[in-house]
Amino acid sequence: MITFPNAKINLGLHILRKREDGFHDIETVFYPITLHDSLEIYSLQLGETSLKQYGPRITDGQNLCVKAYELMKAEYDIPSVEMHLLKQIPLGAGLGGGSSDATHTLLMLNDIFDLCIGSSELEKLAARLGSDCAFFIRNNAVFANGRGEVFAPIDIDLEAFKIKVVHPDIHISTAEAYSMITPNAERPSLKEIIIKPISHWKDHLVNDFEDAVFKKYPEVRAAKEAMYEDGAIYASMSGSGSAVFGIFKK
Repeated sequence: MITFPNAKINLGLHILRKREDGFHDIETVFYPITLHDSLEIYSLQLGETSLKQYGPRITDGQNLCVKAYELMKAEYDIPSVEMHLLKQIPLGAGLGGGSSDATHTLLMLNDIFDLCIGSSELEKLAARLGSDCAFFIRNNAVFANGRGEVFAPIDIDLEAFKIKVVHPDIHISTAEAYSMITPNAERPSLKEIIIKPISHWKDHLVNDFEDAVFKKYPEVRAAKEAMYEDGAIYASMSGSGSAVFGIFKK
């Protein structure tokens, strides 16, 4: 069985406060885009579970697909599998590629082994792998808060527009990005801003990571500026970076 784990972008991102558990409360809108990896999984009668990766080097440690398999096996005692992952979504870009790969692993294992796990339970499993993993169960635009794992539906449709993504080939770890920002909860909610027309987003819809990342990595700032020079209606860094996207009229 083969599937194509897609990327996401963040439409705005507010860092509200640091929590007692060490995480941060945030507000953002996750929006799925068509950029994708390719993931193939098939069951093994004999042998140990393995993962073969293709494309750019993407991990220094254990891949999230393997962690997703181990989580599912611990809960449902499934057989071993062989996985093949072709990467197209860059690592450390704020596009959720690793999270999407992990969540699509859960979805595929559910289908391959006829586990009949409902979406709600799959979201709970995915959230144990990472804060934004559960988004890829629904894979529709959502307003996210908490650590990024509490979702509410939101009516945003960008099908009439073209979304262009540029990756400046800079890896920014999430921990590094959070270490550079100061939380701010004293402002209008992102939920109020996102419902404004897209033409208003440029002046009001912000990603709190941008200022600090732009100072350290001017190439990322240049990528955003180039989007506007090319005629973008709205441009922003996605997540904690370093990918930048622009929304254009088709």
